[in-house]
Amino acid sequence: MATTIKALFPSRREVELAVEHLVQEYGIERTDIFIEPAGSENSAGEEPTGADVESGHEGETTNPAGAAYNGQLMVSVDVNEDEGEAVTQAFRDAGAVEVATG
Repeated sequence: MATTIKALFPSRREVELAVEHLVQEYGIERTDIFIEPAGSENSAGEEPTGADVESGHEGETTNPAGAAYNGQLMVSVDVNEDEGEAVTQAFRDAGAVEVATG
């Protein structure tokens, strides 16, 4: 039987770490992991940054601070019940401030 585990993270950095662990260490498909803003403030700004722009090319300039990210993020994943404890621990290890099953 499947269960949904949700975790609240303070920033994108912790989310990316959690997703990486779930995919690489627990074999969870990336398409089974959902990320959404926990509130109305999240990604801010209109300038492309990071992987959305080319870098390292002559004449290319980018903002080293990158895009602004504000607010907490919610990550949810559907897993088999026997995987629930491991996923919950992975979320906590990555820095989740809240973890809920349901």
